[in-house]
Amino acid sequence: MFDTLSDRLAATFKNLRGKGRLSEADIDATAREIRIALLEADVALPVVRAFIKQVKDRALGSEVSGALNPAQQIIKIVNEELIGILGGETRRLKYAKTGPTVIMLAGLQGAGKTTLAGKLGHWLKQQKHTPLLVACDLQRPNAVTQLGVVAERAGVAFYGPQPGNGVGDPVQVARDSIEYAKQKQYDVVIVDTAGRLGIDAELMQQAADIRAAVDPDEVLFVVDAMVGQDAVTTAQAFLEGVDFTGVVLSKLDGDARGGAALSVAHVTGRQIMFASNGEKVDDFDAFHPDRMASRILGMGDVLSLIEKAEQTFSQAEAEKMAAKLQGGGKEFTLDDFLSQLEQVQKMGSISKLLGMLPGMGQIRDQINNIDDKDVNRVGAIIKSMTPAERTDPKLINGSRRLRIAKGAGVQVGEVSSLVERFFDARKMMSAMASGKGIPGMPGIPGMGGGGKRSGKKAPVAKGKRKSGNPLKRAQEEAAAAERKALGAGQGDGNAFGLPAGKGPADFELPKEFKDLL
Repeated sequence: MFDTLSDRLAATFKNLRGKGRLSEADIDATAREIRIALLEADVALPVVRAFIKQVKDRALGSEVSGALNPAQQIIKIVNEELIGILGGETRRLKYAKTGPTVIMLAGLQGAGKTTLAGKLGHWLKQQKHTPLLVACDLQRPNAVTQLGVVAERAGVAFYGPQPGNGVGDPVQVARDSIEYAKQKQYDVVIVDTAGRLGIDAELMQQAADIRAAVDPDEVLFVVDAMVGQDAVTTAQAFLEGVDFTGVVLSKLDGDARGGAALSVAHVTGRQIMFASNGEKVDDFDAFHPDRMASRILGMGDVLSLIEKAEQTFSQAEAEKMAAKLQGGGKEFTLDDFLSQLEQVQKMGSISKLLGMLPGMGQIRDQINNIDDKDVNRVGAIIKSMTPAERTDPKLINGSRRLRIAKGAGVQVGEVSSLVERFFDARKMMSAMASGKGIPGMPGIPGMGGGGKRSGKKAPVAKGKRKSGNPLKRAQEEAAAAERKALGAGQGDGNAFGLPAGKGPADFELPKEFKDLL
């Protein structure tokens, strides 16, 4: 959703690189480019004005003029201001001290409230809560049935005593659900309310009545991130009519311009709390303004990637794999390789995971073309092998490759390619695990050397030749003797101008730098 904005900002910052000092004209030109980028991304005009004013005020101050790298300082300012308009710090749900915590969902029809209720329930279940989904949308055809299906898919409880389709009182259902939750020991109640195609008095009144009946701890306004400027207008109307406490963005994986996401928090003064970025139940997470700003500026989102890995990967399994690689990598088999691939697949789409890495914006098109079915094909090839072949891939000769290819429904070349890549990957991983660095790459501090180097010896430097002219040679020898006498008079220093005993061999890095390495 933020691809276009990211590309525009990256191009703007590229023009600043290499400049030792930034003039006022440079800052004005940069601010103009950022303004155009934000307006093209459909960010609300008042938000753009406030954002550009803050950036310019800070950029023209001593903060940038005294910086060693002014371009980096501008990027830092833009990043901090982006975090500001996205809401600042991450906002958490407020839970009730006694009785069930009540969360009410509000928004227009089609914003994705019902699906989001299931995702929120699934997320809360992962956080060790016992949520209950309540169907209070009794107007839309089959809304009650849909919520029941979503609840089943999310693995959470469902309460829908009324059939819906225009039958039943949503306010009474909401009121009864609290008593039902108390009886059945559910600690979170998620109330799914009815939406409308537009803002109307009836919608607002019904939402206000449900709010008065259940006294929710949180009222979450669900915004369709693909709507654009109208999302801000709708948010302001709901703020006046229902007074929500937080915002949830749905359809964040769409390709529309994502200006609504950048505008809602600033215009309404209510923070974005969650974001839904896919159709699956687990494509949902808490919204972190700093991480989103980092992704918009092409710096990746490594923290979210680490969190996903921690949820998916078993610590014991990871230690077992590390031990296999430490032992030279010979024990690392195709079964282990398949196990690693399947664990990565559990984390989600490969292209989404790669998109979280810093600098991946430059190869976005290639990442978007990655087909997750390729991983399934690799799995099919490995599963078509015998246990002996998986343990020792060197056994795989021509006839075995043909049999494996037929079993997996692929070409023989794909089997050969997989085996070759496996050996290369095993060699590289064992080299990294044993601290030898990556073969073929220069050594990295703290990671050992970079494999074999060419056997050519460096040419031996020739000594300084003496002049053939006796008069000139005598002058050179006198000058050399004078330099030697001067050096002796300055004490026992060294070529680095350091006192005795402080040469390169005795030099110690500062503790902070050592820790960093």
